[in-house]
Amino acid sequence: MMNRPLATILCLFFFSLLHAQQGAGFTISHLTGPSYIYTTWQKLSGIPFPANGMYIVTAKGIVIIDSPWDTTQVAPIIDSIERHHQRKVIAAIATHFHEDRTGAFDIFRRRGIATYSSCRTLALCREHHEPETQNCFDGDTAFDFGDIHLSTFYPGAGHAPDNIVIWCEEGHILYGGCLIKSTQATDIGNLSDANLAAWPATMQRLQERYPHPGYIIPGHQSWSSLRAIKHTLKLVRKATKHLRSTLA
Repeated sequence: MMNRPLATILCLFFFSLLHAQQGAGFTISHLTGPSYIYTTWQKLSGIPFPANGMYIVTAKGIVIIDSPWDTTQVAPIIDSIERHHQRKVIAAIATHFHEDRTGAFDIFRRRGIATYSSCRTLALCREHHEPETQNCFDGDTAFDFGDIHLSTFYPGAGHAPDNIVIWCEEGHILYGGCLIKSTQATDIGNLSDANLAAWPATMQRLQERYPHPGYIIPGHQSWSSLRAIKHTLKLVRKATKHLRSTLA
């Protein structure tokens, strides 16, 4: 007879593999405990580029962190995870105002899902005509969804003026969003709203707040490495040096 842990792993593997093979435009992977990473793609310069989001299965329902980048995949993702876990999606939290984080929030709202962001993010969504959340919070905020505790932290500007991170105590998961770059990244990426000068100090505050995360989840590309913060700082320094050379 197959042991239960192995059966669970195989079930989760096939759950993820099914979406990838069917060409649904997204993948879902088990991270740890009740937490899962979902990935959708958009074409940049004609090449598909991935964006990560996360969801957590709680006793109250499922909580999504960040919007799918490809909004055509919102309904399939919600339907798939609700069917698989036999629970409803009850809330979604955005980590900053860009479309790869908030693009589906109108769809979430129409499906009766409560949406949240910082008030700074809500103001920027209004300014840039991005989908808005129904609820906003000032300052670092804690959320309790049944048995799961989530907390938000604003370490300072970096990728965007409003980028927050979310800490999931269950599993010691640091969801960094686009503030943190994957070790797979070769450059710092979109600088349209970035603050390169502030970014290093922001990362320092982040490290001081969460010195020993079990997992670090960046907004794009691979998400397995705990070296992502150091790699982000390396890319920030590289981008800063390049900018200075072009201005010289």
